[in-house]
Amino acid sequence: MKTNRWGRRVTALALTLLLFSLLMPTAMAKEQRRTLLVGGIPFGVRFATEGVMVVGYCDVESGGACHNPARAAGLMPGDCICELDGEALSSAETLAKALETGAGREITLTYRREGTQHVAKLTPARADADGRWRVGLFVRDSGAGIGTITYIEEDTGAFAGLGHGICDGESGALIPLSRGAVMGVTIASITKGAVGAPGELRGHFSAARTGTLSGNTACGVYGVLLACPTTAAGRREIAHRNEVHEGAASVWCTLDDNVSREYSVSISNVKRAERGNKCFTVKVTDKTLLEKTGGIVQGMSGSPIIQDGRLIGAVTHVLIGDPTTGYGIFIENMLENMPQALG
Repeated sequence: MKTNRWGRRVTALALTLLLFSLLMPTAMAKEQRRTLLVGGIPFGVRFATEGVMVVGYCDVESGGACHNPARAAGLMPGDCICELDGEALSSAETLAKALETGAGREITLTYRREGTQHVAKLTPARADADGRWRVGLFVRDSGAGIGTITYIEEDTGAFAGLGHGICDGESGALIPLSRGAVMGVTIASITKGAVGAPGELRGHFSAARTGTLSGNTACGVYGVLLACPTTAAGRREIAHRNEVHEGAASVWCTLDDNVSREYSVSISNVKRAERGNKCFTVKVTDKTLLEKTGGIVQGMSGSPIIQDGRLIGAVTHVLIGDPTTGYGIFIENMLENMPQALG
């Protein structure tokens, strides 16, 4: 029987296409895998809020009785007051001056709660103690703190840190930022963590501004550095969420010797579908780090985690009942939030 020449050609072409289709995903995966400069270095932040954030209540004793005009009008901790009588409100001082000059007249406050805008009308109460007009609120218009840079894009200087957002300590609400400055930090001392008492890296800001903070999200803070620093961990490819697994890993962070170093940790409870900042459990196993800090402490948030030679994510939280253990976020979650943060 004769073999059809065209049949042989079609079969050969089909085999070639099949081989190409099998190889193509691998080649594409290699092309799409990003390489980032791994952080592990501390940074400081000075920021101003976008409006005035409500952080708590303070009842006013007026006419021999306690009043709280703001609470009665429906304002709650976590709300962000953006307008006073239709004018943009940028500071707590402006609010206080308006109350004094208004001498008890009704005011209108426009505020945001969980992305929705609301309006409240209220009449300040005159405090018996000092005669000043008050609405019964504690508010915040600025703040500062330190954390750890997770990664940097070498070509743009864009960076991400913390692995969680900057939140109000009282309400837990994400603080809306209008502007922020990134500062250099020197770690001066360490408060060791213990059960029920989270530890802390204590430091001070350098005089120079090193960058600009432009985004605050549940998956980290984002900004741009004025100059790209040299980091001890160097460049690493990222790992995708399906590559993160239980077992040995390492974390890069800076302690009071102000040198970024690598310490051993163990990963467990990987939740690959998680899109927030608690994607897996991180347990410190390194004896040196345990001796110095007791485990995970405040200021280590954002410390990059390496597994199998790749950047898998960052440390985000510590467990209050076990300072040796905390949570981590997938690097993909941080990257997914970066474009919206930088605009």
